[in-house]
Amino acid sequence: MDFDLSEEELTFEKEVVAFLEANHSDEVMDPNPEHLSQTVETSPKRAFMRKLADQGWLGMSWPKEYGGQEKSGIYDFILTEALARYGTPQPGKGVGIVGKTIIRNGNDELKAYFLPRIIRGEIEFAIGYSEPQAGSDAASMQLKAQRDEARGGWVLSGHKIWTTSAHFADWYWVGARTGEHKHKGITLFLIPMDHEGFEIHPTYTIGDERTNEVFFNNVFVPDSHVVGEVGRGWTYICEALDLERFAMLPVGPVEMKVKGLIEYVREATLDGEPLAKDPVVRMTIAKLRTDLEVARKLQRKVISEALKNRVPTLEAAMYKMWQSQLGQRIANAALDLMGPDGQLKPGQEEAPVDGRYERSYRYTVVDTIGGGTSEVQKNIIAGRGLGLPKTF
Repeated sequence: MDFDLSEEELTFEKEVVAFLEANHSDEVMDPNPEHLSQTVETSPKRAFMRKLADQGWLGMSWPKEYGGQEKSGIYDFILTEALARYGTPQPGKGVGIVGKTIIRNGNDELKAYFLPRIIRGEIEFAIGYSEPQAGSDAASMQLKAQRDEARGGWVLSGHKIWTTSAHFADWYWVGARTGEHKHKGITLFLIPMDHEGFEIHPTYTIGDERTNEVFFNNVFVPDSHVVGEVGRGWTYICEALDLERFAMLPVGPVEMKVKGLIEYVREATLDGEPLAKDPVVRMTIAKLRTDLEVARKLQRKVISEALKNRVPTLEAAMYKMWQSQLGQRIANAALDLMGPDGQLKPGQEEAPVDGRYERSYRYTVVDTIGGGTSEVQKNIIAGRGLGLPKTF
């Protein structure tokens, strides 16, 4: 497998970096980004996304008939990694999850309305799968979609939890139960977030991020806003989750944290001696740096499979599990190396590296949950990769 970028790809990478340098903004860029924090929840961030669209960088791998350039998916990867290193919002939900699923399975009306708006950076999406009794086993969802023949659509009642973007998104990408069969009874819908039947309640996490609980009070959805076939929603959700597991965890933020920790170790002292002289410290850093390189290779394997027009279910599960756990290992190691001062929060006096790793310690809890827990990823690897039975 060739991991080197071509000259054309390297030129594109330099072009993206130059653009990010020229458009630096503290309102848009987080110098200490975490994976799921790179959302498009403010007006400046939305304006930034439209700038990316003006450059022609959204949906580059899409078919030309839908506004794309039919470029290799490696260009989407280069863009995503550059954005992640600079801590900007990510276009993954619209371009990578919703857009690609609509291209494959959506009706003409959905394609005509959503695809141009996605590729222009005009709309944002919330994703609704989890429910109080349907977390890791998302196929157990019970949000009820009742058929309404008179109006030609469906009436949805129930609620979803852990919908991160519900308080600022324009549209809700949601799975609901239209039949009794566990997997073949789920259908995907697209619903405007300003629908009068929604109630949105915030939930704040240990990582200081907002997610939401969304209640559906007889929410009517016309047939035109059913994604693909009725009863095929679980298949589409699984395909989208494979994309989400990869898109939500670029290597960039992890790379920056490893580099930051190396710089700290080089400068810090313990009892008057450089911390870097401690053999245990050196072994810890060497292990993290090696783990980072493993993450890169797993990431490229996912890309390689996607470029062959394969759904990288197994590869995405391996990458997601390794990458999310690596983020936690880095945070744990940092707090161990920094001692009690490592627990000081961002903005507190004498906080090492401005409290970045304290924040990371709290925030990375969600990385092994969102997009499928580590236990789910192990099930996928064992079942689909090794032919072993599921553990649950």
